[in-house]
Amino acid sequence: MDQRPVRDRTGRGVRALARRLLGRVEGDSPTPRRSNPDAVVDCAVYVNGRREPGQQHYADAYARARHGRDAFVWLGLHDPGPAVLAAVGQTFGLDELTVEQALADGHRPTVQRHGPVTLLVLRTAGYVEHDELTDTSEVIDTGDVMVLLADRFAITVRHGAAGALRSVRADIERRPALLAAGPWAVAYAVCARMVDSYLEVAGHVERDLERVEEAVFARDRTADIQHIYQLKREVVEFKRAVLPLQAPMRTLLDPDGPPRALHRWFVDVDGRLSRAVDRVAAYDDLLTSIVQSRLAQLAVEQNNDMRKIAAWAAIAATQTGIAGIYGMNFDHMPELAWRYGYAGALTLMAAAALFLYRLFRRSGWL
Repeated sequence: MDQRPVRDRTGRGVRALARRLLGRVEGDSPTPRRSNPDAVVDCAVYVNGRREPGQQHYADAYARARHGRDAFVWLGLHDPGPAVLAAVGQTFGLDELTVEQALADGHRPTVQRHGPVTLLVLRTAGYVEHDELTDTSEVIDTGDVMVLLADRFAITVRHGAAGALRSVRADIERRPALLAAGPWAVAYAVCARMVDSYLEVAGHVERDLERVEEAVFARDRTADIQHIYQLKREVVEFKRAVLPLQAPMRTLLDPDGPPRALHRWFVDVDGRLSRAVDRVAAYDDLLTSIVQSRLAQLAVEQNNDMRKIAAWAAIAATQTGIAGIYGMNFDHMPELAWRYGYAGALTLMAAAALFLYRLFRRSGWL
């Protein structure tokens, strides 16, 4: 009996939010975040783990799921705009804070509960193919996906190009026994795919690291320090997507989390996430060591250059000293009236230069 007033208040709050958001878009505010006018990727009703045939509007699908037994609706959105999310929030009874969080991107992985709705945020990651690593190469593309869960619906909101969920839906639809567990089965499928993508990206990054390591320790040392720094930045971005998911995943293993039937599946995801975390942390440490090694190499190369410069400066200073002495305009100087004085001075200069060159060459300065 009390549900209708609460729903009406929620609807008014979401409509007010939509008016504010649309006003910011149409006003003199900064350029709005990207949005997708056709944000609805797919919407379906599932009964006992099997998809109902036909295409329905999400409002009709939700009404069907609410009146059906063992039924729920899965709505998939990609880069929705404020108007779309406001309408979705009004239909599914989402509060204003939940709609605001789903509209923005760039969240850290987390699990939050807003009344009967659970919000699960994960970071997406995709490897960007490139012929060679430069100081501006984009190696890893990241985004986020939010999963809103309740008794009768699962809403996935994806921001960014990485982490497409069409294949996730297709895979879990072939497992009706698992999908029969309800909306939390959708959360498991999304978590499993995100962790699998982390491991896949980690494999590609490992090959980039091997090439960089070979270039740094090769004889010709062709690795540019800027290229290493760029890869380091990309790995740090990847690390920020993977490591913070550990705490939310532990939360999902609590007794108050997903249904008991899905517990072992989330345990499996947590194990794979641990492997991904270990690999990313190892890559970050390895890149730090590579950067330090390259900086040490640069310091050695600079020291060698300074020694060469100092050696040639010493040879030039010897010639300058001899020429300066014999260039003095004194009346009484040794060998001043000697017939072979000029040739003797040149010979002395050449002999001094040759002696110093051989000395520096033997010591490794030249």
